[in-house]
Amino acid sequence: MTVSVALAAYNGEKYIAEQISSVLPQLSEDDEIVVSVDPSADRTREIVSSLSEADSRIKLIDGEGRGLIKNFENAIKNCKNDIIFPCDQDDIWLPEKAARVKAEFENDSALLLTMHDAKIVDENLSETENSFFAHRGTKTGILKNIWKNSYMGCCMAFRKEVLKYILPFPENLPMHDQWIGLVCEKRGKVSLIREPLMLYRRHGDNASKMHHESVMQMIKWRLSIILSLIKNQAVKYE
Repeated sequence: MTVSVALAAYNGEKYIAEQISSVLPQLSEDDEIVVSVDPSADRTREIVSSLSEADSRIKLIDGEGRGLIKNFENAIKNCKNDIIFPCDQDDIWLPEKAARVKAEFENDSALLLTMHDAKIVDENLSETENSFFAHRGTKTGILKNIWKNSYMGCCMAFRKEVLKYILPFPENLPMHDQWIGLVCEKRGKVSLIREPLMLYRRHGDNASKMHHESVMQMIKWRLSIILSLIKNQAVKYE
């Protein structure tokens, strides 16, 4: 069972090398990290290019500068292996993450997607909360996750066959990870791994990861994702 890591990067020079360094030791020779780099004002692309020259498993592709969701779509659609791990540019994988997640899929052939817990840390990796699941009230369930999303892309992994269901991402999504999680719940089986397998870093540059929008914007997003799910369910896939 091979792994593709889909990493979306933008102005990430401060942490991206550390993130990639936490991933590489967990990958086999046949695995890959696909890094889509949106046009940045810092050395992100230069850093990734240098890392890719040193390790052929790192695949650098250029993003179109259309924002985070499209940048992740660009990374994900270029993944070729059995299991796809979305990945942020500023977190840390704990050493057992890849093996534990792969075992989840190997033990259940019906599983489309799994999501693991994470420890929340500050920019210096000091722990602030020991469970993202507890912080967010993470549960499965379509209605629950339309109302209050608990799917977080950097803690997810899904089978390559999911790509035919989720791509291209619909326009006007609030976030790609909510879409992926909900589609997988509609199409098959998902699971939660209640073990922290990653350090989820919160810092000044990514505080928007857990920000709150206006009530009207949240209503619009929910309506948009409901309509997109209805359209997705109506499509027949071979």
